[in-house]
Amino acid sequence: MAATITLYGIPNCDTVKKARRWLDAEGIDYTFHDYKKSGIDATKLSSWIKTHGIDTIVNKRGTTWRKLEESKREGLNDAKAVKLLLEHNSMIKRPILENGKTSLVGFDQTSYQDTLK
Repeated sequence: MAATITLYGIPNCDTVKKARRWLDAEGIDYTFHDYKKSGIDATKLSSWIKTHGIDTIVNKRGTTWRKLEESKREGLNDAKAVKLLLEHNSMIKRPILENGKTSLVGFDQTSYQDTLK
């Protein structure tokens, strides 16, 4: 039985679109989880942060991060990051792909090929 693949993101993100196009072109079945519409839970965020680290999961280049009050950005730890990402899910780096064994953050064709084939 093949592992279930889930791609997390938002549909209008260019990087998510690239990942979806690649998955479709390769004929790889996956479920798309739009966390703008469906939300994301604290347990999943905590797991991603534990696996990949705050700096990988929190998108600090986006406008949402830059518009945050300095007090919310200071002293960012795991618990504070989860709380912020629950409030501002557009700050979650995307896409995040899970295949039951591992997860990948962002889209890199070589990493996707190595992981999924």
